[in-house]
Amino acid sequence: MRVLLTLAFLAIVLSACSSPKTSYYTLSGSPVSPAPVTSNQTRVMVGPVTLPEQLDQPLLVVQNSSNQVSVFEYHRWAGSLKGDVGRVIAANLASELGTPNVWNYSQSTQTQYDYQVLIDVQSLDSRLGEAVVFDVSWTIKPTISKSEEVASNGAKNKAVVAGKSSAAENAASSAITNASPKTRNVSGRSLVREPVSNAGIEALVAAQSRALTKVSQDIAKSLN
Repeated sequence: MRVLLTLAFLAIVLSACSSPKTSYYTLSGSPVSPAPVTSNQTRVMVGPVTLPEQLDQPLLVVQNSSNQVSVFEYHRWAGSLKGDVGRVIAANLASELGTPNVWNYSQSTQTQYDYQVLIDVQSLDSRLGEAVVFDVSWTIKPTISKSEEVASNGAKNKAVVAGKSSAAENAASSAITNASPKTRNVSGRSLVREPVSNAGIEALVAAQSRALTKVSQDIAKSLN
């Protein structure tokens, strides 16, 4: 009996030793340096972020061909891909814009901000040893201040009192909305290809991070 127990114990130990070790990964963004007093004070909220269903999971997904993917059981996101995308773009925008006032929607309780950046990842084609292709749609939504809202409503009311047509009323409202590019929604789409330095998973994740840096630069140009 003792021999059998010993053999069973050894079998369990050997089985545990032979199991592959799970590796965890996270995307990296630009470090945010302390901002001087005279820096840009624009406040930006990044998110929510949406992902294709096949990517919205803890396991890494790699493209093998146009119609086939591999899901790696022992290579996982330390948090979530959705959370990482928002966090990295927020960090990159803080660096690009020179302001510390950039927050990730999934991590922040901040309610006061000037712009909200909605992120919709259309696709992420990741191929080991080849390249990463990020296709991201984004929309910058300015926050309408109380004074702007009052002015817009006032213009509409004047148009109604004067007996103007709905077209004239819309024109009056549009004149206020179009007064500055920063009072309108701005939408864009970034299609970024980034080469992968070798066939390892870590190199693939590093390429994804670099690709998000380029997406962030596109967004920053529209925020400036």
